[in-house]
Amino acid sequence: MIIIKKDTFYITTPIYYPSAAAHIGHAFCTIAADVLARWNRLLGKEVFFLVGTDEHGQKIQQAANDLKKTPQEFLDEIVQKYKELWKLLNISHDDFIRTTEKRHETAVAKFIKKIFETGDIYKGNYEGLYCVPCETFFTELQAPEKKCPDCNRHIKAVKEEAYFFKLSKYQKPLLDFYEKNPEFLSPKNKRKEIINRVKEGLKDLCITRATVSWGIPFPEDKKHTIYVWVDALQNYITALDYPDGEKFKKFWPADIHLVGKEINWFHSVIWPALLLSGGINLPKKVYAHGWWTVEGEKMSKSKGNVIDPVKVVSDFGVDQLRYFLLREVKFGSDGDYSESRLKETINNDLANGLGNLVNRSIVMTEKYFDGKVPAIKINKAISEKAIKTVSSVTSHLEQLEFQETLLEIWNLITECNQYINKEKPWENESKREEVIYTLLESLRFISTLTYPFIPETSEKIFSQLGIGPQKISDLKTFGLLKEGTKVKKGEVLFHKIPQCHRCGKLYIKESLSKNICFQCGIDSKPGEVKFGKFNN
Repeated sequence: MIIIKKDTFYITTPIYYPSAAAHIGHAFCTIAADVLARWNRLLGKEVFFLVGTDEHGQKIQQAANDLKKTPQEFLDEIVQKYKELWKLLNISHDDFIRTTEKRHETAVAKFIKKIFETGDIYKGNYEGLYCVPCETFFTELQAPEKKCPDCNRHIKAVKEEAYFFKLSKYQKPLLDFYEKNPEFLSPKNKRKEIINRVKEGLKDLCITRATVSWGIPFPEDKKHTIYVWVDALQNYITALDYPDGEKFKKFWPADIHLVGKEINWFHSVIWPALLLSGGINLPKKVYAHGWWTVEGEKMSKSKGNVIDPVKVVSDFGVDQLRYFLLREVKFGSDGDYSESRLKETINNDLANGLGNLVNRSIVMTEKYFDGKVPAIKINKAISEKAIKTVSSVTSHLEQLEFQETLLEIWNLITECNQYINKEKPWENESKREEVIYTLLESLRFISTLTYPFIPETSEKIFSQLGIGPQKISDLKTFGLLKEGTKVKKGEVLFHKIPQCHRCGKLYIKESLSKNICFQCGIDSKPGEVKFGKFNN
């Protein structure tokens, strides 16, 4: 059964496999989870937001051996980079779980022992195919050419003594659960795929390895280690101090597991079956997002097109990346990373849209009202639009519709900019108080609604408006910004990307020399490119 909680919210990302540095796909999923965590805090809920790393298995062992390091030495270096990246991206997680931590290993042993006692684990022999990079077992039918159906690498035959979990026993219970809880498998286009695979039949799952030493010892037979995926999935409860911790009692079951579509099977089938066996309530939702390509091509080290989020932040800024990733793609679908699209989005949506609105509103307040919020006079159309936007945003975020959420907010921003152009408060003194107050109060709404997406920018807007952080409950009424509140112009929120007036190409600062556009070629003259100052 699923327990619906009202005052708490528990969200997880997958715990990433730290065999290499994080890329844009890792950043995308984690930023999306951060948006939901921040949003639910704005709703007044007590939130627990979990991230972490999956650190056992043959692949880690081999990677460490190749570098002549111990697995723990290898992991400690890479995991630190993950932690630094989440800090750079302004991720507001409440815990970072590592599967090599004692708290995790102890709780996993308790969980496996509990399942063993139910009779759902038995000893046998495994003979089949195993992909080390994916840490996944396959049948001959799934990989007839001995190539991994996920990564297309060659996979090897494995034959060894092993312990098995009676996954086949849970085929009907899982199908019954899916039917009674249609939101569990999300988005909808992933639901049918999982259900059809389960209907085809479930085979018992090999859950130990006798030939892999880098793992958690199987509690009933220390010659075996627990299969990395069975170990890893349990992080979602071990981080809550399963089985007796107060956090486990308060936050479990999880509201959302955010995962990439390549690991949906593990989270939507194997994980709930293990939980059913252990007598533990199932999560409310598993949501599988899509993959990112780069300029239309699959990311790969061999192509040299893996996007490093640290480099993107260095070139363009944190909030710029956060906004772009969730604005560019419909969540649940595949997306394509394009630097030219990123630049266009920064210039059009952030600099010309939000940044321009904030700057115009504050400058006019300083010019006409000595930097103080004027008398409370409200434009009805704008106020109704703002209230409606709050409702729309709430509805969209409940469905994890990030792109649609941002479109709603930017529609309000566009309407406010058009409102300035229409009313011309610099000419129309009789409407000036109404226009300026309406704009400033709209920014209170806008900065609160954008906070989950671009928190650093929203905090700067709060500061310019002379107010503190807001909650969604503060947006029930349009007109709460107090008359006389001192506003203060701050730094430019978003600097535009330099652009060549001749060919329209957008540049980052390091790609230019003497202001000459390389797109136009050697005939370009100095000064062809209009420079902007970067907000790093």
